[in-house]
Amino acid sequence: MTVFAMLGSLMFCSKIIMEAIPNIHLLGMFIMVSTVVFRYKALIPLYIYVFLNGLYAGFPMWWVPYLYVWTVLWAFTMLLPRRMPRGVKAIVYPIVCCLHGALFGVLYAPGQALLFGLDFNGMIAWMIAGIPFDVLHSVGDLVAGLLVLPMSELLQKLMIRGYRN
Repeated sequence: MTVFAMLGSLMFCSKIIMEAIPNIHLLGMFIMVSTVVFRYKALIPLYIYVFLNGLYAGFPMWWVPYLYVWTVLWAFTMLLPRRMPRGVKAIVYPIVCCLHGALFGVLYAPGQALLFGLDFNGMIAWMIAGIPFDVLHSVGDLVAGLLVLPMSELLQKLMIRGYRN
């Protein structure tokens, strides 16, 4: 449980530290790393992050879609084959992270539409207006996604070493 609390707190702290750069963060990388290593249990640090984010911001309306948006990345990572060759993982992990960043606005839009009473056209307009931010988000996530493989390998080694001690 301590590792999960640490990972959730690390996600939150990394987001706060990087808030000066819009839509650039390490969250996708941390979610993918924890999912690759811990599988279903990765939902624990993910929702610790979501809860800490809400607690910090006062649970505003924009927070509600966080309850499902990050879970989509977790679910897609869960669907990836566990026994991919290392070279394939090095390509697939950053691409998945990048795609989640590119689709973040699309995933977020239905929640925003429901919360703010937007009709379908309003939701589409909101998504189109967010395209520049989604492009920035996807580029940042692609770069952060390059860390998924080495970080997941490191975390797996540390967890194995911790179990031996």
